[in-house]
Amino acid sequence: MHKNKKISVLSHLLVWLVLFSMPYLLSYGQEQDINRVIIHFWIPSVLYAFIFYLNYFVFIDNFLFVKKTIQFILINIIIITFLIFFKEQIEVLFFDELMKRPNDKNRDGPPFKMFVYIQMLTYMAPLLFSIAIKTTKRWVKTEAERKEALNFKLQSELQHLHYQLQPHFFFNSLNNIYSLVDISPDQAKKSIHSLSKLMRYMLYETNMELVPLSKEIDFLKKYIDLMKLRVSDKTVVNYSFPSEETGIKVAPLLFISLIENAFKHGVSASKASEIEIKMTKKDSTVLFTIENDNFPKKTDDKSGSGIGLQNLEKRLQLLYPNKHSFKSSVINNRFLVHLEIETA
Repeated sequence: MHKNKKISVLSHLLVWLVLFSMPYLLSYGQEQDINRVIIHFWIPSVLYAFIFYLNYFVFIDNFLFVKKTIQFILINIIIITFLIFFKEQIEVLFFDELMKRPNDKNRDGPPFKMFVYIQMLTYMAPLLFSIAIKTTKRWVKTEAERKEALNFKLQSELQHLHYQLQPHFFFNSLNNIYSLVDISPDQAKKSIHSLSKLMRYMLYETNMELVPLSKEIDFLKKYIDLMKLRVSDKTVVNYSFPSEETGIKVAPLLFISLIENAFKHGVSASKASEIEIKMTKKDSTVLFTIENDNFPKKTDDKSGSGIGLQNLEKRLQLLYPNKHSFKSSVINNRFLVHLEIETA
């Protein structure tokens, strides 16, 4: 901030230095009458600067921006009028001989009204310039604050969705383990141990905005293996993930809801079922597809809160606006999901 203020001060000083040097810069080395430069250029420039900074630092903020427009106009008219007569008095007192015209002892000039009108117009330039600069700076500041507030809102919403996902995942996993306790206590113990590893990842490694895709893949594999413990031999689960290090980073926990959904709605206790999970990558784009049988749960089935896919869609909209494609459909009683994310 201090650096920006120094740059601003230096830029103002440079502008005024150039303006005060203009008579000499435009004369190409010709001799200049210092009195003429003072009366015709330097004194008006000082008065213009006075109008500019008085409005820039005081009047625009205290009157124009608080919608006291009439007061703002009247004050400037009074001050400009005073400066016109002040400049006229300086000319009379110190530069009277210079201002006299040849063969015109009475120094008759343009009509008084015309003189005031022209002078008013010249003082309007620094006034309007100060309004333009101040308004632009205010707009830039307001826009920056708006973007900061929007970003804070988005981050808060993303954090809320992230925290919402963790208990949802934990709840579904506990339901699955609970169903194993009576059937296979050993598998239930093994499931609890696997779940603890998964929860460690969720709690301690997903607080960053982006994580390596390889870590997400490892997490998904462990979850699939955990879920396979509770399904019968009638269920076939096939999955394929990139085996090499991709170098790609993604937002954490984007794919887990889709796999949860496949095991929740794609597995039957009495019928054969198949789940196909596949992830590929092309350059910086990740393509994730799932295909499973469709066994809709009954309305009284409370094994999950049903927020997983809604949560995913909201997160995708916030994290990858215009850089993702998410489609789902049911074809021949098979539920298909297609998710494509551009990570670059």
